[in-house]
Amino acid sequence: MDLSERPAQTLRSVALAPAKINLALHVTGRRENGYHDLDSLVVFAEHGDRLWIEAADADRLTIDGPFAAGLPLDRGNLVLRALDLARSVAARSGLALPPLRIHLEKNLPLASGIGGGSADAAALLRLVTERWPALGAALADEALALGADVPMCLSGQAARVRGVGEIAAPVPRLPRFALVLVNCGAPVSTPAAFAALERRDNPALPPLPEAGFGDLGALIAYLRQTRNDLEAPALGLVPEIADVSAALAGEGALFQRMSGSGATVFALFETDGAARAAVSRLQSRHPRWWAMASSVAEREVRPCP
Repeated sequence: MDLSERPAQTLRSVALAPAKINLALHVTGRRENGYHDLDSLVVFAEHGDRLWIEAADADRLTIDGPFAAGLPLDRGNLVLRALDLARSVAARSGLALPPLRIHLEKNLPLASGIGGGSADAAALLRLVTERWPALGAALADEALALGADVPMCLSGQAARVRGVGEIAAPVPRLPRFALVLVNCGAPVSTPAAFAALERRDNPALPPLPEAGFGDLGALIAYLRQTRNDLEAPALGLVPEIADVSAALAGEGALFQRMSGSGATVFALFETDGAARAAVSRLQSRHPRWWAMASSVAEREVRPCP
């Protein structure tokens, strides 16, 4: 079946590629193939990049936004590699995906530990799945081939993520909370951060509460028992990360920590107003830094009656 026979207007869609935040990240082992085993508590912000697709005469990727500069427009871009994966999966199902025009609005800094290209690739796979649901299961199964963060970004759910990123257990309950993301403007190479680890067999996360987190205080109390094992190596590469953390603490953050391999630092705040005020002051005092106020949505999984 040639899916390009569908009217073009039925193929026009938009998706958010939300920032991924590692609230905690423990490196628990290293495999023979060089990949690391992780144990991480992951949530997703309500802001991020945005991705549009629509039917076209030929595949084409365009990019704009504050962090568009330097991103490749060829198969070096993870979004187009995600499209190639979707085409391969569709072909095995006897389907032919039509040519697509893809537009990416790049709002998140590059190499910043908050998902980035993985979130963008996942957004492409999500849009394909929305249009052709029969491909969804296979795309979810094969998303790991695009990178360790892609499966969790495709799910988009608050979860405890283990393995190299392929094992995810949703958090049953999570309060809504405000947060601030700040990046000092220095990219951190993920391979370099892992290479600088002093230890790769760290303890796993403490068990999550069976019922999840009833309020922000419970979440913060749990986070204080955890770490980001990549923070120390990233600080060795970009010492300014410590300045960002100190500045956020000075703004009254309830908790702050680096996300992923850095250099973005997240901070939890009680209210949206407090988060926005902190961003305004930080932008005034540190005009080179990127700062964004956002939030994480409440999540509650109710048992079936």
